[in-house]
Amino acid sequence: MSATGCVPASSSATNPFPPELLISVCAHVYRAGIPPLEPSLDPLPAIASFTNWPEHVARKTLRSLSLTNRAWHEAAKPWLWRKVEVRLPGSWLSLIDTVLGVDDEEVAEEEVALVVGQTIKEAENAVLATRIILCEHADPECAEKLHQSILATLGGPIPPELLSPPASREPSPRRIRAKSKSPVRWKLMRSISDAVQTVLGRDEVGMYVPIPEDPRPGRYLRHLDFNHFRTIGMRRSVEEGLNSRFVTGGRLEAILKEMPNLTAFGATEYMDGALTLPVLKELFLRGSTLRGRRSRGHAPDFLDTDEEDKERLRDCKEIEAADFTGCVSAVFVRSLTEFVNTYLTFAPDVDADSAAGRMSRDSTHVLHGLERLGFYGAKSLAPSVLHQFILACPSLTHLDLSCTRITPDLLTALAGSTIRLHSLSLGRCVRLTGESLRDFFITADAARQIRELSLYGDATFPCPLSDGELRDVFSRAPCITSGKLRYLDLSSARLTRELLLDVLPAQPQLRCLGLSYISYLPLDVIAEFLKTKTPQVEVLALASTSPELGYGQVRVPPRAASLALHAKIIRPLCTVPVSFSLSAPVSVPAQPPTRLRVIELSPTLLGGLGAGAGTWRVVKSKGGRGWYVDVASGWVTTPPGLESQPQHERQSGGHMHLRRDLPVNHPLRVEMERLSDANGNVNSGVGWHARKMEILHGQGLLGREDGLYGAVSFAYQG
Repeated sequence: MSATGCVPASSSATNPFPPELLISVCAHVYRAGIPPLEPSLDPLPAIASFTNWPEHVARKTLRSLSLTNRAWHEAAKPWLWRKVEVRLPGSWLSLIDTVLGVDDEEVAEEEVALVVGQTIKEAENAVLATRIILCEHADPECAEKLHQSILATLGGPIPPELLSPPASREPSPRRIRAKSKSPVRWKLMRSISDAVQTVLGRDEVGMYVPIPEDPRPGRYLRHLDFNHFRTIGMRRSVEEGLNSRFVTGGRLEAILKEMPNLTAFGATEYMDGALTLPVLKELFLRGSTLRGRRSRGHAPDFLDTDEEDKERLRDCKEIEAADFTGCVSAVFVRSLTEFVNTYLTFAPDVDADSAAGRMSRDSTHVLHGLERLGFYGAKSLAPSVLHQFILACPSLTHLDLSCTRITPDLLTALAGSTIRLHSLSLGRCVRLTGESLRDFFITADAARQIRELSLYGDATFPCPLSDGELRDVFSRAPCITSGKLRYLDLSSARLTRELLLDVLPAQPQLRCLGLSYISYLPLDVIAEFLKTKTPQVEVLALASTSPELGYGQVRVPPRAASLALHAKIIRPLCTVPVSFSLSAPVSVPAQPPTRLRVIELSPTLLGGLGAGAGTWRVVKSKGGRGWYVDVASGWVTTPPGLESQPQHERQSGGHMHLRRDLPVNHPLRVEMERLSDANGNVNSGVGWHARKMEILHGQGLLGREDGLYGAVSFAYQG
């Protein structure tokens, strides 16, 4: 978890720079740590590119700025708290204390009462000072009148005990609501500011008083995830793990209430027991989503939520990205089922054409703001619940449903929806049929703009598309015929020489290609396909593929498989063709026919490769996957004014270019060699060709992740 730390008690001198300039500087530092729009395929993007800083460098810079003086602290604080990753139970408890403050309600009310009094006092002083400057009448009666006007305006949304100083309160002040504390701090601060500005705008035209400062950072948070959260190794008993959880539904709900600007939320299997119904309501019933709940003869609107809660949720920003990778607990399944049945489903006992049916349809919630959604591995969710939740998100562009129980009914419903997908992952969805996939990709408008597609399958759960269905998809699906795919995984599909070389259109923008678990596909067909139709592919997955590599009917020794790999794939695709010329040398050196530099192979074949050959080395993940990598190749910064680099070897903007001959002491090559020497003792974010979609930042199947998400993407074989 990130925190702003302590601020020096006194600054050296009055800051000579305006606050707007300091905020702009901190904003640029924060932006420098954001991954580029064109994601790097390597686990070391910081070394390959100098146009973006590593995230930890940007955060360290912001923290150093915040410790300079009070002005820099206030400028850097919003950016330091913009993204929070909960890693340890202690950091989670610290986050709760920082965002929520003290648990004592009376102490919290006294803090708010002091803020109210301070703001009103500042307004009174500003009005009196202005009247004195303008030689107008100014006396204590004027200040008292202004004081009463502001209190009258504040009386509505704020409990009366907060409008009186602590000393004048009754010994046992009346509690407005027994179920919760006073209004959340960000809502309270806005009410105070609005009331002051309303009174001054009516009685003192042109007068402005700054918004009261809220020391709690909850309003700054835009991103909250538990990707790195673990409780393993704390020597807790099973009983403590069950009855004394750190991340509970009550704590998570309370902290979400203090985050009105939250737009990205990530959960994992280590805390999915806290995803209760109130938490899901806090996440998804925000902003324009809040339309009121249909009536089925029960209590109208929310079952237990009063008008203040509805107004508060309406003022919150809608969630744009939600990742529930691996969330399978009974609590989460039960809560999501109840949430879908209560807020996202039409009344089943009402005629759709009747007045009650139209009212039910109009009042059912629609999650307009949700654009990216991940349910990787959520096998416990019933298909009907998952279908209804997805169909309630008309703005989806990224959808990861790998290893779920979705059925062809979902694809049929998506075909008639307003969803327009850019990235779709349907790996190992065992209930989908080849016919449903073919019809969806050919006829559905939702699939026309797909640029990243995963239909990954393995020997246990192969791709359901038959030869004829593959032919139809390759020749008629708009997302395929457009030639704009950047990621494609057809592992375990029934591919043949004819389908690859004659039917499948060229994909000049493809960067990652998955052809694993196709035991009968010859290497020369793969090489010809890459050379003629996908020359920009950098990462190729060939785990358990091809008879020449030992996966056919005839046994192949490891040495023969290694020689075949180099002779039929690496040498013809990754090296410059030999040529002789008696004329003057050309200014632009010859380039290899493809960009291929990373090949995923099975552990058995990687073991046979040993230490590699030439500049090719074996890099193993933290789990069971591994790759054969050209450590002398990588994307590096293009020097200014360089014109000799071929256009096809340069990324958009011309800032980066692919080099095949990195020197031995180049930082990127040194780090790649280090990863190879680690022999799998690496972090979970090391790897290529992700099997999980990056959801929270919107980078899709080409994005990079670490933590538990990274392990799912790059380490797990399944």
